[in-house]
Amino acid sequence: MDWISNTFDSLQLLLYENVVQPVVFGLGLGNLLEDAFDATGWLLLGLMQIVIMLVGIRVLERRWPVEPVTDHAAIRVDVFYTLIHRLGLVHLLMFFSIEPVWDGIAAELRLAGMPSWQLDGLWPGVIDIAWVSLLLYLVVFDFAGYWLHRWQHGWNWWWALHSLHHSQRQMTMWSDNRNHLLDDVIVATAMALLARVIGVEPGQFVAITVITQLHESLQHANARITFGRIGERLLVSPRFHRLHHSIGIGHESGGRGTLGGHNFGVLLPVWDLLFRTANFENRYDATGVRDQLPEEGGRDYGEGFWRQQWLGLKRLAGTLRRAPSPPPLGNANRS
Repeated sequence: MDWISNTFDSLQLLLYENVVQPVVFGLGLGNLLEDAFDATGWLLLGLMQIVIMLVGIRVLERRWPVEPVTDHAAIRVDVFYTLIHRLGLVHLLMFFSIEPVWDGIAAELRLAGMPSWQLDGLWPGVIDIAWVSLLLYLVVFDFAGYWLHRWQHGWNWWWALHSLHHSQRQMTMWSDNRNHLLDDVIVATAMALLARVIGVEPGQFVAITVITQLHESLQHANARITFGRIGERLLVSPRFHRLHHSIGIGHESGGRGTLGGHNFGVLLPVWDLLFRTANFENRYDATGVRDQLPEEGGRDYGEGFWRQQWLGLKRLAGTLRRAPSPPPLGNANRS
């Protein structure tokens, strides 16, 4: 597979020398050339993902649509979310805000003699075989992703932000990145810190990110796709994840007005099975948040990017003004 790596490196260098480097110099940021080169890699990977979405997942949406797309304006907003996320904005925010802080903390911990939690230290030799270590890291990140996702649905303040993701009534492959930027930064920070703690190599972290993002785009696709009774217990399918976006069942565990939900798995349904949050019913419900419905109050989640971001902050402020009372997440295991 060396030719793939060599081709990617050549394309990264070409894009960097002809596009990114001139821009960096033009902005007077010549001291950040090395970081700009790394950012070029994320940009190139994002462009490649978007091409795969357009020539691959889009075909599935046209061949087996769950519902006709009528709100094209809402889809265009989701496309904008995808572009700013996949082309590196979140990673830039991470670099300028979190990375310097973490570097300082990590140095202090090493000086204090804190033990290492890197997998190779706990299990010597485990990362010597690249594909074995990649699979192990994927499982670790997926386990963390399950719990982060479940907390997004279980804590009032976090749901105030994450509910924006669920407010899309017309799910498509672009819907995965329809998130509040603060929500994105929190999750990205947690994953980046996890990568540091367990010793993930930068190249493998990139691979994990790309694999996860592409599969999440497929999960959100407007496509009537199931992996079958066995397959759906091995890998999250578009049908399995659409239930997570269903009005009510997707974001409530104890009935109307509660928090929680079902099908939180990112890649693997095994965590939903183990922790009894899985729902394998063969159905394709309407998607959205209950309080959006006219008969439930018709809450406004905004139509444009900036309006959605502002309303998310207002919802967050509203929850912080109230005394926190974490509700039970609830359990369900339907098969």
